[in-house]
Amino acid sequence: MSVTVRAPAKINLHLGVGSLGADGFHPLATVYQAIGLYDDVTVHDAPSWAVEVRGERHVRVLDVPADDDNLAVRAGRALLAHHGLERAARIEIHKGIPVAGGMAGGSADAAATLVALDRLWDLQTPDDDLLEVAGRLGSDVPFALLGGTALGEGHGEQVSAVDDAGAWWWVAVLSDRGLSTPEVYRRFDERLDGLRLPAPEVPGALRVALGQGDPGRLAQTLANDLQAPALDLRPDLAAVFEAGASVGALASLLSGSGPTVLMLCDGMPHAQEVTAGLTALGHESVLAAPGPVAGAHVVEYA
Repeated sequence: MSVTVRAPAKINLHLGVGSLGADGFHPLATVYQAIGLYDDVTVHDAPSWAVEVRGERHVRVLDVPADDDNLAVRAGRALLAHHGLERAARIEIHKGIPVAGGMAGGSADAAATLVALDRLWDLQTPDDDLLEVAGRLGSDVPFALLGGTALGEGHGEQVSAVDDAGAWWWVAVLSDRGLSTPEVYRRFDERLDGLRLPAPEVPGALRVALGQGDPGRLAQTLANDLQAPALDLRPDLAAVFEAGASVGALASLLSGSGPTVLMLCDGMPHAQEVTAGLTALGHESVLAAPGPVAGAHVVEYA
């Protein structure tokens, strides 16, 4: 018997970052959105833990750990610890979410594994318990369970749904090399040079734009506090922003800590036009995706 669960990539429509706290973490105020790029995780009962990783052509999987360091294995162990059980599974991961691209592919795999193993072993874990286990694994894991559009507070792990009337389309321009999240945060702290920031907040104008489903208004409210430090580390990404403007994207921003650059479009036909324009300019890995989409969910094959 096996169970397959699909989990989406996440983007941050707003990512507000506060000063480093005494706990070693930065407080966040973010609005997540799940978009239609996915990882599929299939689990099988097994005598010991094992991981197999494959990927779509645009995904580089060589850097994804295939041992106990994989976040999916950690998720499985955490779920068993929650129930006080001793079991193991073989986990097959098929990745469509870019690796180290700022789109929380590892978190998606962890969330998918939690749901898949819960179904495989009929654990019937309450949703609140799953979210609690997910929050201990990483800041983005609870949102990968929830999906849709959501507010993220604390370190990003405290999630709650946000009213969203839009049917948004995004174009993601992938990079051929990743960008380390810890390095981006270190550069963020260096740029502060000792300045203490107020607690971050999500702007009300963003909530209004989502509630109205207005791409033009949403474009004016997108923001990411990690964008400037990431561009310090990867100044070559500035050319991607310029390319987006030249082909008519409504707005561009960095996805999370990067290096994927996201471009907001005015519907699917416009996303296709932007994709074609970027491809004509020589960008090879360009993907269009809708949002919001559902969080981690079981895949049923007919």
